[in-house]
Amino acid sequence: MSSLCWIRRDLRPHDHVALSHALETGETTLVFVFDTHILNKLSDKHDRRVTFIYQSLQEMEKILQKHGSSLLIRYGRPEEEIPKLASELKVKNVFCNRDYEPYAKARDLKVAKKLSHMGINFEQFKDSVMFEKQEVLTNSFGIYKVFTPYKNKWLETFEKTGRIVSNYDCPLENLRQFQNKKNILDFDWYKIIGFFNSPPLLTGGSPAGLCRLKNFNLTIDKYAENRNFPSLSGTSLLSVYLRFGNISVRNMVQLALDHSSEGSRTWLTEIIWRDFYQMILDSYPHVEKGAFKREYDQIKFLGSEKEFNAWKSGQTGFPLIDAAMRCLNETGMMHNRLRMVVASFLCKTLLIDWRKGEKYFAQKLLDFDLASNNGGWQWSASSGCDSQPYFRIFNPYAQSEKFDPEGLFIHQWVPELKHLKGKGLHRPDALLAPDYPRPIVSYELSRSRCLRMYDVIKISK
Repeated sequence: MSSLCWIRRDLRPHDHVALSHALETGETTLVFVFDTHILNKLSDKHDRRVTFIYQSLQEMEKILQKHGSSLLIRYGRPEEEIPKLASELKVKNVFCNRDYEPYAKARDLKVAKKLSHMGINFEQFKDSVMFEKQEVLTNSFGIYKVFTPYKNKWLETFEKTGRIVSNYDCPLENLRQFQNKKNILDFDWYKIIGFFNSPPLLTGGSPAGLCRLKNFNLTIDKYAENRNFPSLSGTSLLSVYLRFGNISVRNMVQLALDHSSEGSRTWLTEIIWRDFYQMILDSYPHVEKGAFKREYDQIKFLGSEKEFNAWKSGQTGFPLIDAAMRCLNETGMMHNRLRMVVASFLCKTLLIDWRKGEKYFAQKLLDFDLASNNGGWQWSASSGCDSQPYFRIFNPYAQSEKFDPEGLFIHQWVPELKHLKGKGLHRPDALLAPDYPRPIVSYELSRSRCLRMYDVIKISK
């Protein structure tokens, strides 16, 4: 029996649930579709994520060729390309891993219906998360809306499994063999899909992801104490590899279990946060376009387009904010602490709709993931599930002094301030930094305006 394994955000040939099941059925062909619905929404034809994906596919192709096989690539709408390829190859099964985003769920339903009409079996599997929404429920079988109880139940559920992290075997000798076939390395796919080769700071592919995972094994024990300081190499830099599936979530959890430190426990909590946000998006798809707490859609944000543009370009006059945004624009990457700081600054200091910031991050982040990005922004805007209270507003000056005290990160990205140290660096005046913009708003006045803005929602409730 022959099968087709359709890969999407799981670009690896190891510990892959759908591929493992496909290979058990016999001869298996791997396919990736450059989805025109997704690509057509990317206005920047130098998008680094497209290059990261293609690098990942190239690495998979090299591995497959060692087994006499090859990866098939198609360009178009998956609901057309997958049934068409399944018919051409005369397969009996199409396997893939589940995706919890609204578009992906609708797309997969269309594919499933077409394959069903063709008499072809279509199966999906849990792969990108440890637990799906029906596996971690409240005692009354409801969906958790607060993280800490969810985390406790997640850990309790994990304990019941014996803390065993399954590794799914993928015997690649069962891959379909290709003789004298042109492979993906023989084509200029950038030209075909209309994008340019724009290498990201981190190289795509399973070898690079597994290497970074191995390196993080050496520093994970210090993760809890170092993760908040952007000038330190205190984070794993694995989020993009998990986002595109170069490594599996099980690889991540196993690494945490291999240690018994505060750092590994903190890191495992971050993985649980990711499961939580995936579950929220899957259960409450309205969060993609609006507030989880629907009453927060009533907020009338007061900030201006001019201030939004200053935030995007790193020209706000707040050093840590500007350094973070310039880093994002240049590299496609942003430290997790800084994501919270700049998001809070946009919503609660500039008083600009969180959805505008979420959309900008979606355009720029190399590791962009709808569920995590949406969850993080709604947490900062106090409109999401288990979000910070609306009256808790990050002070950008205090955050700067606490998490970049010597200005190492600021100096790297805001060269106009390289000559400053101490408080003068974190809150520079016109005399000390004539080439640096003045603050576009007063933090103190904006804080008061923000509280009044959110009080409207409090009163209406």
